[in-house]
Amino acid sequence: MYEERASRLPGAMVWSNAPARSGVVRPVLPDGCMDLLWSEGRLLVAGPDTRPYVPEGAPAHWVGVRFHPGTAPALLGVPAYELRDRRVGLTHLWGAVEVGRLRVRVDAAPDPATALEELALRRAARTPPPDPLLTGLVEALRAGRPVGRTADELGLSTRQLHRRSLTAFGYGPKTLARILRLQRALALARKGVPYAETATLAGYADQAHLARDVRELTGMPLRRLLGGGGS
Repeated sequence: MYEERASRLPGAMVWSNAPARSGVVRPVLPDGCMDLLWSEGRLLVAGPDTRPYVPEGAPAHWVGVRFHPGTAPALLGVPAYELRDRRVGLTHLWGAVEVGRLRVRVDAAPDPATALEELALRRAARTPPPDPLLTGLVEALRAGRPVGRTADELGLSTRQLHRRSLTAFGYGPKTLARILRLQRALALARKGVPYAETATLAGYADQAHLARDVRELTGMPLRRLLGGGGS
C-alpha cells in the first residue's frame, strides 16, 4: 500500500510503500525527482530515472523523501548525473560512520518515514538554498514552455542550460521537459481524460506521439500502464 504526504521540507514529499498483498511489483516511473530511501535497515539514494525501475529481490517495506526536481544534488553532495538510473547506498556519499549512526536512529524510530524526513531537514539546514534559476526552469517546463524560449528568458545559452541541468537533474533540459510532459499526461489520463485530449493538453503533437513517448519512457503502452501494469 502506497501513501504520501507533503514534507516540511519545501517542495518535497514523504512516502511509504508496504508490500502489496497481490505480490505485484510495479515499476517506478521517471518523474524528474531524486529520493532518499530507507528499507528495513538500509539507507539509499535513488538517482534520477530515464527509464522504468523495477525493484529487485523480495517485496519489502520502503519509505522515502522525494525531493523537488533539482534540489537533491546540493543536499546530498553529489551531481545528479553521477546517480542517473542508479540506486546506491548512502554510505557511498556520506561515509560509513555517519550513515551507520543515522541508520540506527531511523531503525529505532516509531515511524521511519518521519525519522527520514527529520534527517533530510537537518541536512537541508546546513545546505545553501536551491538555485532560484533552476526552480524557475522546472516551473516553466512543467507548464509546457519550450526549452529554447525558457533558456532565453533565463538569460542562459543552450550550452549553459544543458551543463547546469546535468548537475541538477542528471540529464539535459529536453529530457527533463519530456519526463515532466509524461507526468502531465499520466495525471490527465488517470482522471479519465480521453487519450486524444490528453495528448493535446499535455503538449504532444497527437495521440500517436503520446503513445510512443509513454512506451519509450515506461516500457509499456498507456492502456496497460493505467490498467494496473505500472505505478
